[in-house]
Amino acid sequence: MVAMLEQENNAYPGEFSRIEKELAKVGSPALLRQRKAAIARFGEVGFPTTHDEEWRFTDVAPIAKAPLALPEIEDGVPPPEARSSLAGDGYRLSFVNGYRPVFEQQGAKLPTGVIVASLAEALVKHKDLVEPHLAHHARVDGSAFTALNTAFFRDGAFVHIPKGVVVSAPIHLQFLATTRPFAWQRRTLIVAGENSQATIVEGYDGADGNAYFTNAVTEVVALPGAVLDHYKVQREGKSAFHVGTMQVTMQRGSTFTSHGIALGGGLVRNDANAVLDAEGCTCTLNGLYLASGQQLIDNHTRIDHAKPNCVSHELYKGILDGKARGVFNGKIYVHPNAQKTDAKQTNKTLLLSDDAVINTKPQLEIYADDVKCMHGATIGPLDADSIFYLRSRGIGLAEARCLLTFAFANDIIRRIQVAPIRAQLEDVLLAAQHLPRGEEAP
Repeated sequence: MVAMLEQENNAYPGEFSRIEKELAKVGSPALLRQRKAAIARFGEVGFPTTHDEEWRFTDVAPIAKAPLALPEIEDGVPPPEARSSLAGDGYRLSFVNGYRPVFEQQGAKLPTGVIVASLAEALVKHKDLVEPHLAHHARVDGSAFTALNTAFFRDGAFVHIPKGVVVSAPIHLQFLATTRPFAWQRRTLIVAGENSQATIVEGYDGADGNAYFTNAVTEVVALPGAVLDHYKVQREGKSAFHVGTMQVTMQRGSTFTSHGIALGGGLVRNDANAVLDAEGCTCTLNGLYLASGQQLIDNHTRIDHAKPNCVSHELYKGILDGKARGVFNGKIYVHPNAQKTDAKQTNKTLLLSDDAVINTKPQLEIYADDVKCMHGATIGPLDADSIFYLRSRGIGLAEARCLLTFAFANDIIRRIQVAPIRAQLEDVLLAAQHLPRGEEAP
């Protein structure tokens, strides 16, 4: 297995050399130098293995062996049936397969100065806004997959909210993969200006039956006083591989709230990292993951309290059925000068079958002495007493399990402020063909 991984590791630097001239056309010479450093880093470390502590429950060998095929950028407009409809007022930038992105809006126009654009286009037209942040927050030395993305991305999404601007309707960044077994390197940069406010939705969708690989990196910068609500909804096909990294940098008095929803994919890894780099920051990371069959969903989070007087809250919930496996590893790191830190982390997992497995590891590393930090995890099946209570009121076993499962997930769903997303998740949970169910008792 190690020899096979080494062979796959060598393929990527070779591919980079082949298309280096093409990649040089995207961005400045400085970005090309970053790309070269990234692929060199990947050449040093290669794909992680289960011998690596951060990956010991997740074997990425299937990703390493997947076809190394980078999508070509296609001209023209993608077919309408391949694009998601825009529900309610808002703005959508859609990426379908290798087609150039399409921007749509419904309701009010974008406020003056707000940019929602292709990253490749922004590197030309708005490089003064992009270059100070792109590839400066998600570190290539911390992740082989971030290194791959940095080396190979050709396009992605750029969102910039100017100082003091409030965008009332959600901004949707939709990434769709409908055909072809490609390795998609998706890059997103979001910059929320001082005292600005916005809601960003990242959606990843794909058709069943295609064993494509999505490698997504999102960098988020919240400048002083910014308020940013972020949603990531992943509903890719059950044969797909998805590795997503979100790196958030927060400045004084900023507020960042994220909800990560994982419903699809065969092998999924999500890394959500935030650095509270000034006083007065408030960070919330919530997550909901549903898996059945042979799915594996791995969530790793890290919140760095780098400065004093900051608050963080974290709640991740999982529902696992069949032979599905889940991983949760959450770390709160309190730096020595981060006094008056207030941090709370919770992971709860519902196991609907005897074969479902969860590996959970909430962590606190505290190097300051005036803090209030707590963490915990719970794992278990549906409560037998609650099922008995509902059945004693004339509710069938299947319906009782459905109600209790929905109530468990609703603790996350009710926190979602974007109505169409909340409604879609409710439909998924309540639809019998999608709702995870354990084996019914005789």
